[in-house]
Amino acid sequence: MRPPSSDRPAPLLATAVLALSSALLLALVAGEWPPLVALDEDIADTAHRWAVADQGTTQVLRILTDWVWDPLTMRLLCAGVAVWLVWRHSAWRTALWLAVTCALGTIAQQTLKAAVGRARPEWHDPVASADYAAFPSGHTMTATVVCGLLLWLLHRCGTGPALRRTALIAAGLSVAGVGLTRVWLGVHWPSDVLGGWLLGSLVVALAVLAYEWERDDRGQAR
Repeated sequence: MRPPSSDRPAPLLATAVLALSSALLLALVAGEWPPLVALDEDIADTAHRWAVADQGTTQVLRILTDWVWDPLTMRLLCAGVAVWLVWRHSAWRTALWLAVTCALGTIAQQTLKAAVGRARPEWHDPVASADYAAFPSGHTMTATVVCGLLLWLLHRCGTGPALRRTALIAAGLSVAGVGLTRVWLGVHWPSDVLGGWLLGSLVVALAVLAYEWERDDRGQAR
């Protein structure tokens, strides 16, 4: 599973941008910055009206968010890929890296939820319900972490362009779609979803950096 050296990612700048963006959004959410709160409420109100009026779409989105893009589904997908890496390629290090990154992403997500303690939207006629605090969106962050890691692994393994394009489209639809469903169903503010995208991407970038540094260290040790 070694690609040509020209394929190595160098996500230092992306990691820095993601870290700064995540920290800024976290500060604005925790500080309840009025313009952000007002924008969240306007978008959430509009989405909720649409969800109540279009029950057919709402039901489809509930199925997608509860079964297809659910965090458990994403983690099972991650676990399946880890098992496949060991079974077909004996890639124990890569499989362990994948599993540990997903676990650390979940721990970071739950820690931030508890630390920020943001309340979810409340409606007199809810179309869905959810537990725990709102920020960041767990569905969105989990999908971003899992899809991001798997896309990078496909790139690193040098798979064919057709498979990479198909995976990129599926991942894009999943990551964007799950975020939109959480707002449509009225269980998250838009900034919760944005936080999930940013923080999930940051976890992926940090994991890629750690993987590349560890591999370079092993290469130099030889």
